[in-house]
Amino acid sequence: MKIEHSVAVITGGASGLGLATVEKFVSLGAKVAIFDFNETLGLAVVERLGAQVMFVKVNVADEDSVQAAIDQTIAHFGAIHICINYAGIGNAGKTLGKKGVLPLADFNKVLQVNLVGTFNVLRLAAEQMAKNELVDGERGVIINTASVAAYEGQIGQAAYSASKGGVVGMTLPIARDLASYGIRVNTIVPGLIHTPMFDSLEPNVITALSATVLNPQRLGRPDEIAHTAVYIVENGYVNGECIRVDGGIRMQPR
Repeated sequence: MKIEHSVAVITGGASGLGLATVEKFVSLGAKVAIFDFNETLGLAVVERLGAQVMFVKVNVADEDSVQAAIDQTIAHFGAIHICINYAGIGNAGKTLGKKGVLPLADFNKVLQVNLVGTFNVLRLAAEQMAKNELVDGERGVIINTASVAAYEGQIGQAAYSASKGGVVGMTLPIARDLASYGIRVNTIVPGLIHTPMFDSLEPNVITALSATVLNPQRLGRPDEIAHTAVYIVENGYVNGECIRVDGGIRMQPR
């Protein structure tokens, strides 16, 4: 699918990986609807990037909120061709620790945003994509975001790993569900990516984390994830895949 002149919905697009992808897609001629909960950051992106971008404050886990945002996107841009789901949260906590068991509400919140929220947005976006004209066998492209924690979760990542494992697990079934409509579905699986969340860490912590990546020995960059999203959209023969972008972190000797 060509990115130029397409309309993309990008959740979590006001910062981090989402923002890098918004900037990349706009530079390639796409129109972008940012679905994000941070109104201040979202509106700032629109002011900076101009008329190719719109912002809607969205709770991805809420059906009415997402449906309203989808309706606004259609009213503003006329169609949806691409949906990229970055919106997510992390809430570290051991299953059983010094303060007792992990509160069920904390576990559920992570799953609601990361897993249910991803499905909620993609299903409603797919409904609109199915109305598009078939071009080279395609009507739309959906990209979800998991994490290497889906495969190799660490201490305190039970909720986060479960949510991202769910995203990985539903990729192929949804790709099968939507194949007859000409909609491809893939998932990006990032490793350690230097998002603003890492800026609060001490330099020695960044160095230690970088050392866990054998080649190259550094954290990934948000633009490298954006570049992967471009590749998936433009390569019509990539479908039902979960693509790790992690510097080969699993090669670390154990």
